[in-house]
Amino acid sequence: MRVLVVLFVAATTLTACGVDGEPVRPTLNAGVGVSTSGVHAGGSVGVQQGPFSLLLGF
Repeated sequence: MRVLVVLFVAATTLTACGVDGEPVRPTLNAGVGVSTSGVHAGGSVGVQQGPFSLLLGF
């Protein structure tokens, strides 16, 4: 799973810097939840270009 995350972050970075054309802005969402079973952290990274978006949650 970590390999996929690293590959996705690398692809997102290359896309965001404009290697393959016009740069797109990456997105990052993070959150922390507290419940009776403990504290949970989560988030997602991705890119959006027009009507298309690609997100990876963790």
